[in-house]
Amino acid sequence: MSSLITGRTQVINIMITTALHIRTATADDLDAINDVISAALMTWDLPERVKRLSLPSYIYDIQDLQHYQIAVACIDNRIIGVISMDSHYKYEFENTQHEVMLIHGLYIHPAQQHIGIGTRLFQHTEYIAQQQSTKRLLLRAHKHAIGFFTAMGMTKIPVSDHSRDYEQRYWKLLK
Repeated sequence: MSSLITGRTQVINIMITTALHIRTATADDLDAINDVISAALMTWDLPERVKRLSLPSYIYDIQDLQHYQIAVACIDNRIIGVISMDSHYKYEFENTQHEVMLIHGLYIHPAQQHIGIGTRLFQHTEYIAQQQSTKRLLLRAHKHAIGFFTAMGMTKIPVSDHSRDYEQRYWKLLK
């Protein structure tokens, strides 16, 4: 039975890979982007009140399109995934200033999760960072996404100051 499931997953991944299109977000995409973010956030293991109160801080607007590089994953012109990046982000670690690409958020619609879309968006971000001669990716991961980001080659940054440092910080040196 497990080989049947594995085979089905491989077929779905091949279908998604061939049908998936990643492009730069536009102002016309904001409603669909925010729908994906809202749907994804509502699956997080948090109290409903916390989800409701925190959702507005995750929503993107027209100003965010000017500050962040936002890419969307589409199938049949329907947005199913979003990644936002802040290039030229300054980050100090071990008394050294680094210019990194900060992954501000990666969201996949719940109906489309676990079929490779997040991986494709992450790889797209790596490509953009390399094109901009950025040497590192940085992110602050939600605790339930740590497995995904470590599978993408991200390394946990040790906490040096518990009063200042977010515990789930990860980065990756690009080739």
